[in-house]
Amino acid sequence: MTQVEERETIRRAYYDEHKSMRAIAEELHHGRDTVAAAVKEEMPTLPKYQLKAPRPAPKLGEYHARIDELLAQNALQPRKQRYTTHKIYEALLPLGYTGSEVNVRHYVAQVRKRDAKRPVFLQLEFDPGQDAQVDWGEAEVIMAGETIIAQLFVLRLCYSRKLFVRAYPTQKQEAFFEGHVQAFHYLGGVPLRLTYDNLSTAVLRVLEGHNREEQQAFIAFRSHYLFESHFCTPRQGHEKGGVESGVGYARRNFLVPVPEVADFAALNAQLLAACQREDQRTVDRQPQPIGQMWEVERPKLRAFPAHDFECCVTRPVTLNAYSQVEFETNRYSVPVEAAYRQLVLKAYPFQVEILHQAQVVARHPRSYGHKAEVSDPLHYLPLLTQRPGAFEHAKALRQWRTQWPPAYEHLLAYLRAHQPEGAAIPEFVRILGLQREYSVAQVEQAIITALDQGGVHLEGIRLRLRQSELGETPTPPLDVMNWPALAGLGQTPVNLQQYDALLEGGQR
Repeated sequence: MTQVEERETIRRAYYDEHKSMRAIAEELHHGRDTVAAAVKEEMPTLPKYQLKAPRPAPKLGEYHARIDELLAQNALQPRKQRYTTHKIYEALLPLGYTGSEVNVRHYVAQVRKRDAKRPVFLQLEFDPGQDAQVDWGEAEVIMAGETIIAQLFVLRLCYSRKLFVRAYPTQKQEAFFEGHVQAFHYLGGVPLRLTYDNLSTAVLRVLEGHNREEQQAFIAFRSHYLFESHFCTPRQGHEKGGVESGVGYARRNFLVPVPEVADFAALNAQLLAACQREDQRTVDRQPQPIGQMWEVERPKLRAFPAHDFECCVTRPVTLNAYSQVEFETNRYSVPVEAAYRQLVLKAYPFQVEILHQAQVVARHPRSYGHKAEVSDPLHYLPLLTQRPGAFEHAKALRQWRTQWPPAYEHLLAYLRAHQPEGAAIPEFVRILGLQREYSVAQVEQAIITALDQGGVHLEGIRLRLRQSELGETPTPPLDVMNWPALAGLGQTPVNLQQYDALLEGGQR
């Protein structure tokens, strides 16, 4: 009798025959708890159905032995030249097999599942300051209203489990190096050995075993900080499982829900704060929180060199006729007063610098677009003072004009109304040039003050800016309405006879 049938007998005895639970237990030789559970409708766990004997396979059965032989031969074959299920099916056809390939596939899957062995690994233990692991990951973020894939640089100390995560637009070598430098500063030193997957940014060629031909730039970077590098066996991710689990941990805990940020600076500020909060967490089977274990590990890390490695790509560039240089299909403007034909461009993860003889002449946010133009309108202002007729059509100015404050348009209208034709635009351009020294907000306020109180010209606005810097209160204009004697000040006609008398020795 099954458990379900026994339960039904108990319930009928209680509800139909009105026997007591004690009498049912004695009569049916069950415990009182069993009887009570059946009466209260507590369902027992039904036993899982198990085959007592293999199902008959009338078409495939006689071929099981041959399939087993072919699968056994696979262990002796090259990894990429082993029998697939389809090849096994084809091998059975000449032997008279008339069944389907699906049955072959099902049987092969059963054999592989039956013979599969669980992978077993050794637990590893690390000394403080000795080892760290590095890897890249990806995550979706909403940046400036657009969904993008951010590349996550992840470095994890093996002893304390302290984690560092930083986001980049790309996995290029300059980002790879900068991620290390930022991590070293965050951790307070350099681990003695770093373990990597076979990243193209570090490895040129994979040789036998753990040998690698490393990128020359990576060798220079490694020698600067004097750490040792170790590379995993291909397709053996468990050799750096700590950091691989760290990538997933960061995605699940730092980037859920999907963050909405303005730029990478804001995203990295969030990631850094999340890494710092990890100091309070205790990793399973670790004796202390991450932060306390890191305090033990930090003195064991190698000290920084005197200066950081320059994490950039350096390229010679040639200026074009529009005072621009090109890098990775994108063009960047150069000040017209620094329009040297041969320049050098340094590309960092988030910005580019353009140099002439070691002097930086321009800086721009780095573009990862295709054939984009990154221009600073201030670079073209000296050219506009010489060619004011191009003001309305200069591309850099047209783009800038859509973004500048309304006070700039009010200033331009005032100058055009109060200055001779041909003088207003050069004066306006020279005033725009004040943004090389002052912020947009400062220049805007100085223009507003000048329009309100007078002195609407370059030197008047520069005076307002200096007064603002020094904290001086601008002197209000003199109201002569209450001083009749001064009402004609500045309006008295010039007496040229007095000038002539001066020239003749004061005879008149």
